[in-house]
Amino acid sequence: MNDDDFMGIAIGLARRGHGNVSPNPSVGCLIVKDGLIVGRGWTRPGGRPHAETEALGRAGGAARGATAYVTLEPCAHYGQTPPCAQALIDAGITRVVIGTGDPDPRVQGGGISMLRDAGIAVTEDVRSDEARDAALGFLMRIEKNRPLVTVKLATTLDGRIATTSGDSQWITGPVSRAMGHGMRARNDAILVGARTALLDNPSLTCRLPGLEAASPIRVVVDARLSLPLTHSLVETAGETPTWIITRADGDTARREAYRQAGVHLIDVAVDEDGKINLIEALAALAAVGVTRLMVEGGGRIIAGLLAAGLADRLVWFRASKLIGGDGVPAIAGFGVQTLDAAANFVKVSTRAAGADIVETYARDH
Repeated sequence: MNDDDFMGIAIGLARRGHGNVSPNPSVGCLIVKDGLIVGRGWTRPGGRPHAETEALGRAGGAARGATAYVTLEPCAHYGQTPPCAQALIDAGITRVVIGTGDPDPRVQGGGISMLRDAGIAVTEDVRSDEARDAALGFLMRIEKNRPLVTVKLATTLDGRIATTSGDSQWITGPVSRAMGHGMRARNDAILVGARTALLDNPSLTCRLPGLEAASPIRVVVDARLSLPLTHSLVETAGETPTWIITRADGDTARREAYRQAGVHLIDVAVDEDGKINLIEALAALAAVGVTRLMVEGGGRIIAGLLAAGLADRLVWFRASKLIGGDGVPAIAGFGVQTLDAAANFVKVSTRAAGADIVETYARDH
């Protein structure tokens, strides 16, 4: 096996932390000696211990003279834990292979410099695109002041989410629904608009056996505070964290009633039409540590994200059904007049989901 092979394994480890390490990055680390993996680690829930600490602990004395493969540049600053770069030095690592650099101002080359100053050989940018993708939510929070936004859609072949009468359960099958729950577990938060919350009464939790505790923070965009206090999302806010993004000048008594129910209110500015400014909403989520955000609707929220260039990925589940033009579209209109103004995406993958098809797309920058 070569550097690419070992880094590929480390990247796979890094992905295990998706959805449970924010606001820290999800990192994978391998310790390799004489061609054998003697230690492996990934960022643990809550963001610590870090991947390097985990891998070094498992390697023990075998780390001396070994090579470390780390998906993200080791940290160089003292926080709640000592720098990982120093831990690698103290363990006697002689070479470090890094997937991608860390743009965090507290690191930003500092970890690499610390390692080289200690006489350790450093190889950079091995499978850098994949390593960056594994840490993309964290990196976007640092670089763009917002989380990675993944829009999940479940529709008919012609992009409809319900019939004209509103009948919608279930368009896609049980395999698609299970995969959707798995997506929830891999994101820090899940967002819907108030209209979707009112019409669908979703629980927005992960209900896969054994992963119930991995349910993300539930976020509702509700400028008018229209969500009833008797709504299940409000009534269960004490069990699963529930946030409402709203305007600051809402009714004081109603705001206090939400707080008493355990709902956390996030105040952001509104646009001229009274709608929540989505750029500011994402920035507010990033400010409280959200790095990976899953959006499940409704059509107006998705349209707003597409219009503003804020949707990074689409995961589209399609059932082999057709409803026709009088059905409810998954995405509302967002003012596209010419093809040049369309939101462009690149297909990443296509696979079966039981009787359905799931396609993944990445925004074409």
